[in-house]
Amino acid sequence: MPTSHASAVWEGKLRDGKGTFQAGSSAFSGAYTFATRFEGKQGTNPEELIAAAYAACLSMALSADLEKAGKPATRIQTDAACTMETVGGASTIATMALKVRGRVSGLDQTGFQKAAEEAKNGCPVSRALRIPQVTLDAKLE
Repeated sequence: MPTSHASAVWEGKLRDGKGTFQAGSSAFSGAYTFATRFEGKQGTNPEELIAAAYAACLSMALSADLEKAGKPATRIQTDAACTMETVGGASTIATMALKVRGRVSGLDQTGFQKAAEEAKNGCPVSRALRIPQVTLDAKLE
């Protein structure tokens, strides 16, 4: 299996410094600051990248699981909201809220919910992060 790469640079002090990141593939890059990360200012931050990775991974894992079960999806959309809080005096990713919507012929809501839960628990990003609280709202369209 391939190894994925990314890089980041931070210049200056925490509050007035600035950073940039880039995917090893050069497919995406961006700038971030203290304000974009901790004050909700316009721009990206590491948690947004984690949310994107989680959403992409869960969508793929669920699609693969449904296909293996003989119920291939025509569309899976996952929205992820990553929330950071101060826990024990340290900034911590405390929650990840996942909203999954799928189009799957021949599958009922109960089956979709079960498949989404299994994909959430088994996708590589989920296993890597082990965020204390990950919620999932899965619905067929």
